[in-house]
Amino acid sequence: MGTSITFKRPDGKDASGYLANAGRGNAPGVVVIQEWWGLSDQIKGLCDRFALAGFDALAPDLYKGKVVPYHDTDSANKEMNSLDFMDATTQTVRGATQYLSRNGAKVGLTGFCLGGAVTIIGATKIPELAAGVVFYGIPPEQAAKPADVKIPLQAHFANKDDWCTPELVDGFEKAMKAAGKSLELFRYDAEHAFVNEQRQAVHDREAAELAWGRATEFFGKHLG
Repeated sequence: MGTSITFKRPDGKDASGYLANAGRGNAPGVVVIQEWWGLSDQIKGLCDRFALAGFDALAPDLYKGKVVPYHDTDSANKEMNSLDFMDATTQTVRGATQYLSRNGAKVGLTGFCLGGAVTIIGATKIPELAAGVVFYGIPPEQAAKPADVKIPLQAHFANKDDWCTPELVDGFEKAMKAAGKSLELFRYDAEHAFVNEQRQAVHDREAAELAWGRATEFFGKHLG
């Protein structure tokens, strides 16, 4: 349904990604950020779903063509740890946001796992954004302080998550509230990465569909 494109970062360098356009011409935009596996077919499929829901969706390729197989967590961890999160967010992700907003459309940001952390960093660093939806990812506070978040956020977390733990989520929620920031937070009795239907060991269809409905409704409200 979508297509691979090249777009410009603010620094003038080229970045690539997967773009799926909505049926109507003046659709709002959603930038979709990958898990630590890379720009997988599953993330492209989510872009296609956003397009069907009425949004132009662009997933920038933060790993520049590298996609890690699901069983290889060591390689995924290595790729994630070698990613310059600030450059990825303020240049590649911001470039994708600017690409979608070029005709005056409002743009939101969403991401999963690694992409959830990038979404929160983007909420503090990318001025063109209008809203963000976070899926089971929180960056270290030195990368993005809740007090610096500039857009309404919705967040989805799993109670059985050993990476983005319930304690970490509680701390994030508390800090956002203390800073007076707009946050809708949902917890699911599910595993980390429960939205990923290609990983049967963790996928929870009921939780995934509930979260998807909430996310598209939230973007519809804030992006128009």
